[in-house]
Amino acid sequence: MRQKALILTSALAAAMLVAPAQAQTVKLGIVLAFTGPLEALAPPIGAGAELAWAQVNEQGGLLDGQQIEIIQGDTACEPTTGANTTDRLVNTEGVLAFVGPMCTGDTTSSINTVAVPTNTVMISPSATNPALTTIEDNDLFFRTPPSDAYQGQVLARLLMGKGIEDIAIAYVNNDYGKGLADALAAAYTDLGGSVMANEAHEEGKADYRAELGSLAASGSTNLVLITYAQGSGQTMLRQATESGDFLQFIGADGMISDDLFTGIDTSLVEGMIGTKPGAPQIAGADLFNEQATAAGIDPTAIYASQAYDAGFLLALAIEKNGSASRDGLSAALREVAGPPGEVILPGEWEKAKAILADGGDVNYEGATGNLDFDEYGDVAGTIFEMVVQGGTWVEVDVAM
Repeated sequence: MRQKALILTSALAAAMLVAPAQAQTVKLGIVLAFTGPLEALAPPIGAGAELAWAQVNEQGGLLDGQQIEIIQGDTACEPTTGANTTDRLVNTEGVLAFVGPMCTGDTTSSINTVAVPTNTVMISPSATNPALTTIEDNDLFFRTPPSDAYQGQVLARLLMGKGIEDIAIAYVNNDYGKGLADALAAAYTDLGGSVMANEAHEEGKADYRAELGSLAASGSTNLVLITYAQGSGQTMLRQATESGDFLQFIGADGMISDDLFTGIDTSLVEGMIGTKPGAPQIAGADLFNEQATAAGIDPTAIYASQAYDAGFLLALAIEKNGSASRDGLSAALREVAGPPGEVILPGEWEKAKAILADGGDVNYEGATGNLDFDEYGDVAGTIFEMVVQGGTWVEVDVAM
């Protein structure tokens, strides 16, 4: 009996030692397409969120000093994989909330099968399909880039402003491609432009010459590619330059990666036009640029700054909520993202933590500007004009 008592006492002591250790971390997820057609874009996006959480850990941690433990998941930019991955993170790994997913399809499936049933907040740094604005999400889904409805309008104005009055659109046959293609076509037509062709194509083919021939037959020499730099976009651009049927190439955010030019004579795409969400010249953007550069992150990498803002906002919401609980986290997120409150800039975790501890309010003004979420969880955002110069994408200016 004495031996049994000693064993029991030892077990209880061990449990008492283990319990506090388990309470010292809060698990947050980063769910991106680390494989698939956007795998080249994912690492700097993930690094943006990781930078925000590293600053939190270094400046006092969450709540009573808990450290953020980062759990990563790969969605491959695919709906089923996305749902399975987010389900594992939430229901097996115990992730409280997460940054991501990255694409439209994996985001939609994750909202429907994981976020809503488990009351889990998710902030996407890159899912831009207009349909996500009105998805039934119980106010659990937010995003830090602007919707493609806005990007389509900006791209249409940019093209018309450059005297490009007709276009042929090739879009990848998924929610992202169709959503942005439709938004561009509608805005461009409203401005007096002619959409000579607006055709879908399937991802993953080795030969798109038939599709390109159909687009060229429309009579337009201005080819808009709404697809992915490491997928059909790269193949279509290479084969289009070989055919010589097009004089001007145009791409949207999924094409803004220098991996696009692998195997392509870049002199043939010099002056290619593109758009991407970015950060305006504000104090928060300047701070993020300094902090990201010091951490070895390219601050201009597409969606890196949006991911940083998503990560910092999640941490602020948890601190405001006062516990590592899903209950109330969505409401707390809205409170810290906008006025009233003292302005908090990137990296100012210690300041924000002190204000919240004293019962004050904070208003996060981030790397990408104003993060005041509207009723749908969207932000206005900023779109930049991009151009290919010397074989690389160069940021020109804010596209109006």
